[in-house]
Amino acid sequence: MMKRLFISLTMLAAAHASAQTVKPGLWELTNKIKTGDSQTDQALSAALAQLAVLPPDQRAKVAGMMAQNGVSMPQAGADGSLKVTACVTPEMAARKELPLNQQGQCTSRQDPVAGGLNVSFTCTNPASSGNGQIRFQGDNAYTATMNVTNNSGTGPRNATVESTGRWLGATCPATAR
Repeated sequence: MMKRLFISLTMLAAAHASAQTVKPGLWELTNKIKTGDSQTDQALSAALAQLAVLPPDQRAKVAGMMAQNGVSMPQAGADGSLKVTACVTPEMAARKELPLNQQGQCTSRQDPVAGGLNVSFTCTNPASSGNGQIRFQGDNAYTATMNVTNNSGTGPRNATVESTGRWLGATCPATAR
């Protein structure tokens, strides 16, 4: 349950990080989730730690699923963050999107503001919603803060997702495509 919540929140935050201008190539995306509840935060940290020690068959399944969306296997940071690399194709850059598509039925809104976007979304599968801000540092970096409510499971769970993205280079390795 916690692992699904964590991955869902991470994908939602990153999926809404479409930019005014996005360079094609390899990007590094880092997300950190804060729930305000120490037990939940510890459970999320434990779920992250489990990524590092998944049995080879499960790790291969997760890596395969992520690769289908152009994303590397997540890496847990010592600070409780989740880091992935992702390839933005020239076509995606033209559409101003990053390669972390939220699965399910979602609607989103993006309102341009000075220096970035104010964003909001609502999804029915998984049941979740949120809003936040994305601020750009040119076309090669961004920071974002999203307030997310996940309504699946035993009841609403609120979290703040802090994200950063930075462009690593114009070429994507074959495994990140």
